[in-house]
This record gives sequence, structure tokens and C-alpha cells, in this order.
Amino acid sequence: MRNKRKTSDSLIKLISYLKKKAYENEAPIWKDIAKRLQKPSKNWAEVNLRRLAEHTKKGETVVIPGKCLGSGELIAPITVAAYSFSESAKKKIKDSGGTSITIPQLIKMNPKGKDVRIIG
Repeated sequence: MRNKRKTSDSLIKLISYLKKKAYENEAPIWKDIAKRLQKPSKNWAEVNLRRLAEHTKKGETVVIPGKCLGSGELIAPITVAAYSFSESAKKKIKDSGGTSITIPQLIKMNPKGKDVRIIG
């Protein structure tokens, strides 16, 4: 039987940080993200820019508990936080006027998680 524990130190620290901030800020969104990241990585969200363009509006903030991929185009500038990004996704987000940030950066910008949408 395979070991089902996470082995990445940075991921373990991120999950712990998310749970801590969820408790401190009374923000259940961070606990939800932590639970999603605790699942096996093969079950994580992989969201294309095309999907983000379909489900977001200009100026929105979204968080992806997984990887953001570069297939598709963004028209409106949005803020995207994800565990990881493909290089093409980062470039296309920047070219559209949006920003790509890490999940801890989003927590520092918006500790309560207000008006943040989870995609994936």
C-alpha cells in the first residue's frame, strides 16, 4: 500500500497556513482551499484560461486550488491566485492586464477572503 501523506514541505506548510488563517480570520474559504489541496494531486483542479474567461468578469479575484493552464485567451483583467501556473498562463494573464499571484499573497491582500471566487 502506498503512503498517502503529502511529501512536499512547501505544500504541507501552505495547507497548515491556510487552516491557521481560516481560524484567525473566520474565513471558511481558506479551510475549503486547504481541504482541496490535501486531496491527491491527480484530483486537483486544472483550469484553462478559456474557462476563467467564461466564468469571470473584469476586476474579479479567483483562486484555483491546483494549476492554472494557458489554453485560451483572457479579455478582461482579473487577479488569479493558484498553487501553480504554466508559463504561458502567466504571460497571457499579464498581457490581458491581470495579475497572477500565489495563494499566500492573496491571503495577505484579502485575509477574510471576501469577494474571492473558487474555480475548479
